Amino acid sequence: MCSNLPMKSRALQTVCLGVWLCLCAVSLRAQQTATPDLPSAPMPESSSQFVAAKKLMQQGEIDEAITQLRTLESTSPGTKGLALELGTAYYKKSDYPNAIEYLKKAVAENPASEEATQLLGMSYFASGHPADAIPLLEKVQASSPHANADGYYILGTCYIQIENYDGARKAFGTMFGVPGDSAAAYLFTARMLLRQEFDPVAEQYAEKAVALDPKLPMGHYLLGELDLYRSKLPEAIGEFQKELEINPAHAPTYYKLGDAYLRAQKYDEAQSMLQRSIRLDSTSSVPFILMGKVLQKKGDYDLAVLSLKHAVTMEPNNPTSHYLLGQVYREMGRKEDAAAELKRAQELHGDEDLD
Repeated sequence: MCSNLPMKSRALQTVCLGVWLCLCAVSLRAQQTATPDLPSAPMPESSSQFVAAKKLMQQGEIDEAITQLRTLESTSPGTKGLALELGTAYYKKSDYPNAIEYLKKAVAENPASEEATQLLGMSYFASGHPADAIPLLEKVQASSPHANADGYYILGTCYIQIENYDGARKAFGTMFGVPGDSAAAYLFTARMLLRQEFDPVAEQYAEKAVALDPKLPMGHYLLGELDLYRSKLPEAIGEFQKELEINPAHAPTYYKLGDAYLRAQKYDEAQSMLQRSIRLDSTSSVPFILMGKVLQKKGDYDLAVLSLKHAVTMEPNNPTSHYLLGQVYREMGRKEDAAAELKRAQELHGDEDLD
């Protein structure tokens, strides 16, 4: 989703999960039935203030909406739906302690409210209390005939965080519409565990998936990713080869295998695999970058430049392509071109190490 590498940074995970939380809340709110306007009846002042505050929130003016809702709370604390609206506003502001306070009131006022229950569960999750989130999310998912897939994702993630991996497996199985004890469910869970950096458990679940169904696509691919990340090159090569026996048209497996051969200094084999990946799918810059590295190692500098320049054209803001291109230019003696590419790589990458 965010990278071709198997490991995600904690910061990137937080951003991705935040997007899921927002999408889930929007999806749930969209399912609510709007109350029809009754223009013939005079609207009480408290109702008018409530409607105005809701409109502000719909416009993204969260702080202003909260101010109006808190004013209404002080003057008309019994306004129906006020606790839910305040809880929702604080949730959208990522002020989860206040969101939890008001959403708990909203659930107490209306235990049947799926919106309040799910938002409370997601607020607990976002504030680092997955154990409190689980029963609320389970309740919503169990009661809805068309349960929200995002809800199952968050539920499964909560189970991972409390190390209830089988619970996560069942949630992800339901999310993807497969039996919770199936090979596919184990594989989906392995992928989610890897995303959360639970590497040893991810490996166990991927191995279980392959044991249950030796011909399951992407099982050996995931195991190969883990081996490649740990620099276990013979094991990675073996897993990617097994994946290709099952899934011979999967372009990423070819470039992952090419990467493994490159690291093992088997440059001819690496070039062959990368050529196959590019022939199957020329829309990814990764095999072109790897091809540039292989050709550089083989001393084919002109071809390396062509491959890396193509990668730069595909992704102009990828610092790795510029950095590698600069290295090749430097080895060719093209000092000015090398300096320009290395400078551009540094501008794009900041102060991080590019090697």
